[in-house]
Amino acid sequence: MKNTERFSNRVDDYVKYRPQYPVAIIPYLQEVAGLTPSAAVADIGSGTGISAQPFLDNGNTVYAVEPNREMREMGERLLQRYPYFKSITGTAERTTLPDASVDLLIAGQSFHWFEREEARQEFRRIMRPGTSAVLMWNFRETDTPFDKAYEKLRHDFGIDYKDMKHRNIQPQEIARFFLPDTFHEKYFHHVQRLDYAAIKGLLLSSSYMPDKTHPRYNAMIQELEDVFEKHQENRMVALRYETKVFTGKL
Repeated sequence: MKNTERFSNRVDDYVKYRPQYPVAIIPYLQEVAGLTPSAAVADIGSGTGISAQPFLDNGNTVYAVEPNREMREMGERLLQRYPYFKSITGTAERTTLPDASVDLLIAGQSFHWFEREEARQEFRRIMRPGTSAVLMWNFRETDTPFDKAYEKLRHDFGIDYKDMKHRNIQPQEIARFFLPDTFHEKYFHHVQRLDYAAIKGLLLSSSYMPDKTHPRYNAMIQELEDVFEKHQENRMVALRYETKVFTGKL
């Protein structure tokens, strides 16, 4: 499956159950990247608009660049109330945006899909001189008994989970992307509380987990039910996230 098509049949679960980004990233980027409400932001690999939301709430014009049609159209429906939301059909390597047209570039949960050097050249083309690029991810923490059981389930049933690139992004790759400059690194912590329907939807929002047509789907769902029942409190479980934000010049 092409990377740009991986989430086509996952859109509904993705938009309902994927975690948001903490609103604290906005004042942080105001401090380190000079973000203002008048800044034009390019959101590369914008998906359904989760990463665009905090910036739209800040008053920014956001150019949401997304190659997957289903994800892009969902973002258009969800964010149509924002007059400064601009949906763009494009990729990290070919955004279609004009030269020197954006004041901040963000990539939320998407950098691991890029052809790095082509994307870097494209980003330098569309960014105004002296502006910053931001790479950010929500990483699930795996310290509690439930965290560990949920992580084991994903490893046991994930079709290509062990090869997922976002789990293999190394610090030197981030550093290489921002060369010759250095970058700022900041971590934020937040919690997502989920009932059974939500934890199931979150699981199925991942492109590497079996869907209903897969022969291991039923076994996976049975295991998820067992894990949930063992660890739930008041019919809820908690997933804890560390949001990693890397900010620098290109």
